[in-house]
Amino acid sequence: MTSRYVVATDGACKGNPGPTGWAWVGEDGHWAAGALTEGTNNIGELLGLLHALEDHPEVDELVVQADSRYAIDTYVSWMDGHRRRGWKTSTGAPTKNRAILEQLIAVRDARRAAGLPDAVLEHVRGHRGHVLNEWADERAVRAAEHAAAGTASAWSSLGGRHPQLDVSAAPSRTRR
Repeated sequence: MTSRYVVATDGACKGNPGPTGWAWVGEDGHWAAGALTEGTNNIGELLGLLHALEDHPEVDELVVQADSRYAIDTYVSWMDGHRRRGWKTSTGAPTKNRAILEQLIAVRDARRAAGLPDAVLEHVRGHRGHVLNEWADERAVRAAEHAAAGTASAWSSLGGRHPQLDVSAAPSRTRR
């Protein structure tokens, strides 16, 4: 079991709605990203968070850094209330992204059932030189570009199929 691990998440969308990407990048350079041919930026943000949580079930103190207040507030404050209200918002409208929220609740509850503490979510300012956030953004944008070509897919460095990133510095802007 790993005691503490920091991971940054991000989402990207080419149009909103449009081709969507999500990503997480860990402090050790491990990463995962995925592409949806149709989605929204909020879906990308939530999927980045979901996959970061799912991919690190063994981490005792999982710290997730996100530039999305929506993703953080949804996880920390809103999703349980939506469920209690029968998947309605506080105004009575149907909850958006319900399927992802149900998965977030399930992964959080699995951590609790395993005796692990809830993940700690931290807000970071996007596009402000935060290295892990810049890498998560780079991966999410690449995934959205892949989705714009009409292909939904996912990639990961876990398992050694794709190389880890050098997260000692932010990605070059010319790579996009």
